[in-house]
Amino acid sequence: MTQPRSLTALPKAHLHLHFTGSMRHSTLLELATREGVSLPEALVEDWPPKLSAADEKGWFRFQRLYDVARSVLRHEDDVRRLVLEAAEDDVADGSRWLEIQVDPSGYAARFGGITAFTDLVLDAVRDASERTGLGMAVVVAANRTRHPLDARTLARLAAQYVGRGVVGFGLSNDERRGSTEDFAPAFAIAERAGLALVPHGGELLGPASVRTCLDALHADRLGHGVRSAEDPAVLERVVEQGVALEICPVSNVALGVYSDLTSVPLPRLLEAGATVALGADDPLLFGSRLTGQYATMRAAHDLTDEQLAGLAAMSVRASYAPTDTKSVLLREIDAWLTPD
Repeated sequence: MTQPRSLTALPKAHLHLHFTGSMRHSTLLELATREGVSLPEALVEDWPPKLSAADEKGWFRFQRLYDVARSVLRHEDDVRRLVLEAAEDDVADGSRWLEIQVDPSGYAARFGGITAFTDLVLDAVRDASERTGLGMAVVVAANRTRHPLDARTLARLAAQYVGRGVVGFGLSNDERRGSTEDFAPAFAIAERAGLALVPHGGELLGPASVRTCLDALHADRLGHGVRSAEDPAVLERVVEQGVALEICPVSNVALGVYSDLTSVPLPRLLEAGATVALGADDPLLFGSRLTGQYATMRAAHDLTDEQLAGLAAMSVRASYAPTDTKSVLLREIDAWLTPD
């Protein structure tokens, strides 16, 4: 029987990774000890935490853990360390291109404002890319639990960095909060600037949320979007418009969107012709990095090496990596499939 090929050796792009959520668990423990931050047991002995976002209480618990983790980042060197370690971990997983998502407003008070923090992150990204060889870019994301005017401020900020490391503009946090349509002016600013439009949608809410992201925000890619599988008309539109879905299977199950990994409708999405890019979302809270997403889907859906290579190729094509980088990676994915 032929042994399946190594998934860590499969070249791939990583398009759905949150900034604080990329932190190593060991780094969280070390920085918390240094700063005297008392961590909840869910982030210490009971890690990875048992999560569910089926109701607002569950999401609040998830967000509280995320906020506690963010609070240990106190110095510029902490930010640089987080970015470098995220790059090192992605390289170990076979990632060759990473788009890391960050909401600067969540760090502005401690790091001199949103502009200063964005400058710091971009400098850390450049340094980490040089040191690891990983291609990297940044997606600036607004928080849908904050006022839509704050999102406009972040969209203008992101627009200032087009061509300087920022490739996209997103919208994150609990999609059940607020009105997606209210963020349309912010996305219009980003669209005029030439940024990729990559809001979260279609995870905690169903296909109607996907439709709203397409109609109101003109999404180029969807953070998650997995529940478009529930409505054939919505899924057909996603396919026709070439909107890539950033599917994060382990977090889908951890948050209670699906009961188990076999229920994640990856085969249905692929059969419909959807572009899917697997992502790790928040490894710090879900305990699984990029290769883990490929491995769980291989096991849950009996995916062949050809199908896995196809997923990796889709992640590359859906990325905003330079054209020559994409060409190299696609050739290397083909080579991964070539028998020794």
